[in-house]
Amino acid sequence: MVEFGGFCMPIQYKSILNEHFATRNEAALFDTCHMGEFSIEGKGAADDLEKILSCDVDTLKIGACRYGLICNDQGGVIDDQILYRVAEQKFFMVVNAATEESDFFWIKENCSDTTEVKNLSSQTAKLDLQGPNSPFVINKLVRTPISSLKYFNFQENFIDDQRVLISRTGYTGEMGFEIYCDNRFATELWDTLLEAGATPAGLGARNTLRLEMGYPLYGHELRRDINAAQSGLDRALSRNKEFIGSKVIGDSQKNTQALCGIISTQRRAAKEGDTIVNTAGEPIGYVTSASFSPTLKCSIALGYIENSSSAIATSVTITSGTSSIEGKITELPFFREGTARKKLSSYFDE
Repeated sequence: MVEFGGFCMPIQYKSILNEHFATRNEAALFDTCHMGEFSIEGKGAADDLEKILSCDVDTLKIGACRYGLICNDQGGVIDDQILYRVAEQKFFMVVNAATEESDFFWIKENCSDTTEVKNLSSQTAKLDLQGPNSPFVINKLVRTPISSLKYFNFQENFIDDQRVLISRTGYTGEMGFEIYCDNRFATELWDTLLEAGATPAGLGARNTLRLEMGYPLYGHELRRDINAAQSGLDRALSRNKEFIGSKVIGDSQKNTQALCGIISTQRRAAKEGDTIVNTAGEPIGYVTSASFSPTLKCSIALGYIENSSSAIATSVTITSGTSSIEGKITELPFFREGTARKKLSSYFDE
């Protein structure tokens, strides 16, 4: 157990490898109650969020979710978030635990008087069910079948007569669901999902799974002092509007690095902060996250590298103290066989 975002969290229940492969091959359950949740509503809510978030809000349909960044005036990332459109002028937002309080005040400060922002974090529980078998696990429990739920969409439902909100976004690359409920129902729901066939999984597996997908983590790849344009999250950066920090983000002269994936045939993993050098031994970047990949059976890393040295297939060396790891820059994600986007109906037609 470790302290994480103000919570005491499990690194593992049985083993990181067991939980990693349970997610890739079966169904795993993650306790993500530490995440922050806000409600944002009022006649100015959509316009306010359009200014605050890097993603487009006007085209977000009711019942759909969208990933985006909350940026500062310098183009750095205050946090990443997922926005749910509940009604035309009513939204639900999920943010990271470590930045929950500062996110809340930033959003409130940048909203108009006609928009009401509420922090629902202390009363909201969140459990993530992930893996190719997750549709069969959850369908045993819900009142309304989830066979028509699309990727990055959500619906209200009931489990054991308790109202829940179920979405399909994921952080593992596999088919999966986020289940939001009243925090008084969380322990019972956790036990129910385990009894239905899920394997409990901790922070260790969550990190190896997201890293195999090349997903950034706030505090590592995403930071207030790193321009959002360098993160490779083009899908989250609207070119159709101005938002806080967008002018700096769009200034190519400010973007001198790129977030890259590095793969090595060696099993030993690099460490955050290790230096990345070119074949001439010159420093060209640094590692932000790294791990041994259980699925690919080799070491992988994410890191920021100078644009001039960031071409795919470029040979690099990661130096760590007196040792080194040889690798090559590779396309992301590292793992490409996930089930996240598979149609739910295909599970129940089989």
